[in-house]
Amino acid sequence: MIKITLPDGSVKEFASGVTPMEVAKSISEGLARNVISASFNGTTVETETPLTTDGSLVLYTWNDLDGKKAFWHSTSHVMAQALQEMYPGIKLTIGPAIEKGFYYDVDFGSHTISDADFKKIEDRVLEIAREKHEFKMRSVSKAEALAIYKDNEYKTELISNLEDGTITFCDHSNFFDLCRGGHIPNTGLIKAMKIMSVAGAYWRGDEKNKQLTRVYGISFPKQKDLTDYLELLEEAKRRDHRKLGKELELFAFSSRVGQGLPLWLPKGAALRERLEQFLKRAQKKAGYEQVVSPHIGQKELYVTSGHYAKYGADSFQPIHTPAEGEEFLLKPMNCPHHCEIYNNKPWSYKDLPKRYAEFGTVYRYEQSGELHGLTRVRGFTQDDAHIFCTPDQLDEEFKKVIDLVLYVFGSLGFENFTAQISLRDQENRDKYIGSDENWEKAENAIINAARDKNLNTVVEYGEAAFYGPKLDFMVKDALGRSWQLGTIQVDYNLPERFELTYKGSNNELHRPVMIHRAPFGSMERFIAILLEHTAGNFPLWLMPEQAIILCLSEKYENYAKKVLELLENHEIRALIDNRNETIGKKIRDAEVQKMPFMLIVGEEEEKNGTVSIRRHGQEGKGNITTTVDQFAAMVQEEIDKTLKVFTV
Repeated sequence: MIKITLPDGSVKEFASGVTPMEVAKSISEGLARNVISASFNGTTVETETPLTTDGSLVLYTWNDLDGKKAFWHSTSHVMAQALQEMYPGIKLTIGPAIEKGFYYDVDFGSHTISDADFKKIEDRVLEIAREKHEFKMRSVSKAEALAIYKDNEYKTELISNLEDGTITFCDHSNFFDLCRGGHIPNTGLIKAMKIMSVAGAYWRGDEKNKQLTRVYGISFPKQKDLTDYLELLEEAKRRDHRKLGKELELFAFSSRVGQGLPLWLPKGAALRERLEQFLKRAQKKAGYEQVVSPHIGQKELYVTSGHYAKYGADSFQPIHTPAEGEEFLLKPMNCPHHCEIYNNKPWSYKDLPKRYAEFGTVYRYEQSGELHGLTRVRGFTQDDAHIFCTPDQLDEEFKKVIDLVLYVFGSLGFENFTAQISLRDQENRDKYIGSDENWEKAENAIINAARDKNLNTVVEYGEAAFYGPKLDFMVKDALGRSWQLGTIQVDYNLPERFELTYKGSNNELHRPVMIHRAPFGSMERFIAILLEHTAGNFPLWLMPEQAIILCLSEKYENYAKKVLELLENHEIRALIDNRNETIGKKIRDAEVQKMPFMLIVGEEEEKNGTVSIRRHGQEGKGNITTTVDQFAAMVQEEIDKTLKVFTV
């Protein structure tokens, strides 16, 4: 008999050779019907894999990420079979699951594939799926595997790097493929599949190698799931921050300025400024002091911090000063500069904590193919702050930062989030600096603070920064996509590298602990995500303009100016549309510009000293007529509901 430990901690005994599917059936028939994959002792296994030792078993359904990965990886095998049938002589390489769906890299040789071919490939995949072929793993010797793939240099390269005795193939139908495992029970579970696109991809990501064709696809257990997914993609296109940023005149890019270097237009710059002032007000209440550091620093600064050793190869090339022979780098991080600000004078424990904040612009070289609107740029501004405190102050300071992050999210409509505790890789410690003792103290500080604040947390190993663990806030937007927004990090290592000290109550020198934090992360990326989350309908307090005054004709322009003056007295941002256009055209344009309120003025409004209010997106609901003062009170009430005052 063997003992199987389930995720809830319960332990069940089974005869040796029991399969995950049999374990599922012992729990409930309903679970067994939904199980599509499993892992045993942390290794992905098939649902029919015999289990012969004690261990921990996790059963996956479609609702689990690992279940989806098995589903999508299995579909990539079926697509590879269809491609091999339809394009004789092609060479298959690898076909992994990815975040959404899967791909297969193929050397098509003399064949070509285009959008026009997608439908017939999809149809063949579903034909194979309906035949309900089982996925079965088998072991193959290295010599046999090399012989089988003697005409496929890609597979033989993969096999040559594997140890004999570890090589497995996956079979289904009359198709087999080199594979480590992780499949659904049979092809029949695949009810819907679509090829999303094709693209070029160098073999193993090396541009020196041959360029292959990467075929992207996605699949689902129900046709409705695919339909919903495609509708979601269409909505995502409508919300694309690059499209909205252009329509709303927030930012632009110029080939003359350079790729990945955004230009903020007046409306975008004003929006950024409001976000900055919003956070600065909260930071001032929380005891932060504003600092400013230069955009460059001597190479030695980043050698000391460790950033050069970790990221030097991916940074912009050093700037040399011919006369003095100095080397400077564009600033990739603000933290080394803030360490030097702290080092500017001696401190006592009575002076701590010191909280330095800066909206500091940093520069990192990203390959042109990786740049994407505002979410992946080469120059960006971080809402950075670094807190230098005593070890005894760490817990309280960390929790105060959590409160600040939650305030930011609440004020901007991000309500669905998970706090990810990002720890060191459990195996590879070479990626990190500092002692195990300091790392354990830092990791425990984050774990305890997150628990005390009752955050919904997950733990991810290998996601820590090279100098310390992190609490990363993973936010879901209106489309259900997950983004990392906001981070708090505990760092015992940079204070050591920069020899930071404070004088303790015992009159001896001690090392402070350093907290890195950025609620926005970067202004560019945060605004991009906020744009897509809100579809450009920002919270009222943040909108570039909160109202537009629409004149029924030029006769009412003077009254419109009077209304504008009254709105400005109430600190409401507004403008006048006095173009020689129909009111219908003006309303349609205001809708495109996401204007929260349209104030229509004509003969009746001028006569009564009122405005006719139309709300964005409420076509057909009728207008409200009110005085400007009443409208201003309505605006302020809405802002107050959203933008609560930060309390410490």
